[in-house]
Amino acid sequence: MDRIAQFLEWVNESYNIVFFGGAGVSTESGIPDFRSVDGLYNQKYDYPPETILSHSFYEKNTEEFYRFYRDKMLCLSAKPNQTHVRLAELEAAGKVKAVITQNIDGLHQMAGSKVVLELHGSVHRNYCRTCGKEFDAAYILNSVEKVPICDKCHGHIKPDVVLYEEGLDMQTMQDAVNYIRNADLLIIGGTSLAVYPAAGLIDYYQGDKLVLINKSPTPMDRRADLLIQAGLGDVFGRIGREE
Repeated sequence: MDRIAQFLEWVNESYNIVFFGGAGVSTESGIPDFRSVDGLYNQKYDYPPETILSHSFYEKNTEEFYRFYRDKMLCLSAKPNQTHVRLAELEAAGKVKAVITQNIDGLHQMAGSKVVLELHGSVHRNYCRTCGKEFDAAYILNSVEKVPICDKCHGHIKPDVVLYEEGLDMQTMQDAVNYIRNADLLIIGGTSLAVYPAAGLIDYYQGDKLVLINKSPTPMDRRADLLIQAGLGDVFGRIGREE
């Protein structure tokens, strides 16, 4: 049995599936990842993306942060791809219990997934730092000010995304741990498994069906019960709608 056939069989027989995904889930929707040859880390800016997307840089260079953020992080025209769609269908069929994502693009929800744990927040939630009013991503993208201003109190608006140097939401992490701990099938896809603490979530899986799908090798490859080095679309595209 080839590896994708084995994967499809496990999906077919499992009813407590958890999917944990990274940037590779959304690259097929046209959203760049960070570490591939064409990723953001390999493009040229005045500062490295990892520096720009840090809490201290946001505080000290807010205008420059937003110039990069609007240009590279707000991909509001992107649409869900077949991996997003298949996961939503599997949830509707009672198979997928949760999607845990490192992405901030909201494409899982757009595809119809209901239980989505966003480890790194979302570009679609933005809050005034003074009064707390919430704004959508379009408001940030279309704001005429270099730093988006609240239309209620004129305070500065900050995206609800986890920047470098900031901690993850502990409730979201605990929920992710609980879902992974109880899963009968854990699918990890499109992530380098290089960013902690998110990458450490794999340690909580107690089953024997850990599937790792990624185009390039990861530090966790040897821990997978089933390793598939392919694009997610190539794999999830094989899942039949009846499953």
